[in-house]
Amino acid sequence: HAQAKAFNTAGSLGAWPKKSATVVLDLLKNAESNAEVKGLEVDSLVVEYIQVNRAPQMRRRTYRAHGRINPFMCSPCHIEMILTETESIVSKEEDDAPKKKSKKKE
Repeated sequence: HAQAKAFNTAGSLGAWPKKSATVVLDLLKNAESNAEVKGLEVDSLVVEYIQVNRAPQMRRRTYRAHGRINPFMCSPCHIEMILTETESIVSKEEDDAPKKKSKKKE
C-alpha cells in the first residue's frame, strides 16, 4: 500500500514490526504504573526522550544437514525512555481569519 511504497523495501509488503511495537507499549505501561506508585499525575505524562541502543549479540548454534552447524545470532537492544510531567496542556489558538480559496477553477 501507499505507506510501504515510500520506503522501497524488498517486496514492499508494508508489514509493520508488531513484536517491537508490543515491547514499547509494555514499557509505556510499566512507566505508567511506576508513575502511579511515585504519586505523579499519569494523564500529564509526556515522553520527553526515547533512545534504542544495540546490545551485545547472543550466540547460539543451529544444526544443519550433514552434521554442519551454523551460528544463530540474536540481536537484542536496550531501550531508554524518559517521561516527564507537564504543568498544563497548551490549547490551539482559534483562527479568525478566513481561509484562502484556491485559484483553480472547479
